[in-house]
Amino acid sequence: MSRASRREYHQRLKEALDNRFLGQTLARFQGNYRGSREAGFAGMDFPALAAEVGAAKDAALGRLEELYEQFKAQAEAAGAQVHLAADAAHAREIIADIAAQTGSRRIVKSKSMTSEEIHLNRHLEAQGLQVTETDLGEWIIQLRGEGPSHMVAPAIHLSRSQVAELFTQVTGQKQDPEDIAALVEVARSRLRRAMLEADMGISGANFALASTGTIATVTNEGNARLVTTLPRVHVALVGLEKLVPDLNTALKILRLLPRSATGQLISTYVTWITGAVECAAAGGRKDLHIVFLDNGRLALSQDPVFSQALRCVRCGSCANVCPIFGKVGGHTYGHVYIGAIGLILTYFYHGREAARELVKNCLNCQACKVNCPAGIDLPGLIKKTAGLVMAEQGRPLKNQLMRRVLTNRPLFHFLLRRAYLAQKPLARGGRLIRHLPLFFAPDQEFRSLPVVAAEPLRDRWQRLAPRVSNPRLKVALFGGCLTDFVYPEQGEAMLKLLAGRDIQVDYPLGQSCCGLPAAMASEEETAREVARQNLAALEAEHYDYVLTLCASCASHLKHYPRLLADDPAWTQRAEHMAAKVIDLASFLQKEVGLEPVAGRGAKAAYHAPCHLCRGLGVHQAPRQLLQGAGYDYRPYEDEEVCCGFGGSYSLDFPELSAAILERKLKQVTATGAELLVTDCPGCVLQLEGGLDHRGSPIRVRHLAQALAEAQGK
Repeated sequence: MSRASRREYHQRLKEALDNRFLGQTLARFQGNYRGSREAGFAGMDFPALAAEVGAAKDAALGRLEELYEQFKAQAEAAGAQVHLAADAAHAREIIADIAAQTGSRRIVKSKSMTSEEIHLNRHLEAQGLQVTETDLGEWIIQLRGEGPSHMVAPAIHLSRSQVAELFTQVTGQKQDPEDIAALVEVARSRLRRAMLEADMGISGANFALASTGTIATVTNEGNARLVTTLPRVHVALVGLEKLVPDLNTALKILRLLPRSATGQLISTYVTWITGAVECAAAGGRKDLHIVFLDNGRLALSQDPVFSQALRCVRCGSCANVCPIFGKVGGHTYGHVYIGAIGLILTYFYHGREAARELVKNCLNCQACKVNCPAGIDLPGLIKKTAGLVMAEQGRPLKNQLMRRVLTNRPLFHFLLRRAYLAQKPLARGGRLIRHLPLFFAPDQEFRSLPVVAAEPLRDRWQRLAPRVSNPRLKVALFGGCLTDFVYPEQGEAMLKLLAGRDIQVDYPLGQSCCGLPAAMASEEETAREVARQNLAALEAEHYDYVLTLCASCASHLKHYPRLLADDPAWTQRAEHMAAKVIDLASFLQKEVGLEPVAGRGAKAAYHAPCHLCRGLGVHQAPRQLLQGAGYDYRPYEDEEVCCGFGGSYSLDFPELSAAILERKLKQVTATGAELLVTDCPGCVLQLEGGLDHRGSPIRVRHLAQALAEAQGK
């Protein structure tokens, strides 16, 4: 990305963040969505169902050409005409030709992201055709000359006042923004007339059943049924990835699609269309054309890594749970397709130039991944897509430096030790730097920063960790960069908790960074090399557990088997270690069992690190430990929402990091908490720095410290 385009992108981010209405609307929407989704999936094994849908989609993607031929034969036998468009331009030409051949001048459309992908409206209007979107949100943004801000709720970014002002211009009559019924009536009267007068209706399709030649639409407004039934010509534009073998496969997806999209058990309208039907307006039978769009899908379906992106069912859940989308909306966090899936598909459907501003804007919080009804590893694919962009435009200097430093542990640790001397004058004798040097950008001033410790944990270990004769458990501690070099007191607190428990804790000195920063920067080979070094250093076969105080490290260590899957010499060692990796809260509950503390302690709020609650699936253990330690636990709405740190993300996108952090800290402050506890040193850095910058008296502690303090240790 050039400096100019990067500046322009960050300027758009800041403008979106300054839009107070947008921020309030998106925050309210995401909060409501979480509750609706939770209710919708109550009593269901969502991970198992998502895995089942993912497997079914993968099976179909492996035979798209075969399914297309089967569908074509069945649909044409039922009176439809089936076309295959190689790319966006071809699809536009096919649909324009159908309009010309059928004498269609007035066209109505139901919501279709595939038509947005190929910029269909613009092309048809250039042919002199009248095109009207009939979904209420799509019609509104069409009148405004905008694209959708969300796949399911395209006009979510607009207020009632803005809609009323728009409708005033459309009707020439003053519209009251508080009279919702009147606004809806404006749309209904105009759109019904357009549908009754239309020559052609264009729809998308959620499914295309190869066994019967059937297409299906899933909607919450009746406009799609009117678009597909009233005009004498119906054109369905369908991405090839919507092909499924049969009705049973479609119904599997349908169990999850509405729940993931809106929290509904079933959408209001599910419509199945097989072949051409009688149509009095056409003097016989309707013209039904089904246009399948390739536009790179066939090639993508054969890619061993990226094919899973085609599992997407267009539910929008990856945006609904994304903290970045929740701050800036789809017009800033997307091109045509928005949210996490958009960061991937933009590159493949619209090219590097459209994608390069977006693809690095991922916190790796894993929220999209665990909520995806098709089980797509969205964060992983985003990083791989960023790697493709980087390969085309060249590796940034910081990536080159990262590889040199992270793969050389002695050099890396030497630089960390020297950092203490460089930072010390800035801290003025304290542990936090409150005023950054001038060479830092002013937008980095949203938090104070910690000083590297004068003596890292590895240097203290010999005198702190006693040898245990005949231990019942042997544990290797994986410190991670922050615990080792910035917050060694967290490791000391852990040792106090385990003292006298017959547990031998070792600190293998050959360990280094877990490699997550390299993976986040799309430096996969660097991440693999670091993984091999850590596997050699830890020698997990000699231990019962590999314990870490950093949820991000733990989650990434468990990722080593996939990271080294193409390296047989290391795969088995990676799997062996991954099975032994455990976070502190789970270890304490499973193997220690801390004594309960009587009485009511400090009022404590809790922040769940992304890689603990989503990466490791640990939710209740930290909270239960806090309550068992006598703390007055104060819950709040966004406990499991990212704090905005994301490692280097907070340096690359400080405006977003600050905005996400601000919402988190406001909620924590509102609980009346005196203490904020978390399980990740990176989160400690972000939360403590933000609270200090605000002048808040709330103290931040790692879980190990909070529990040790409660135990009087």
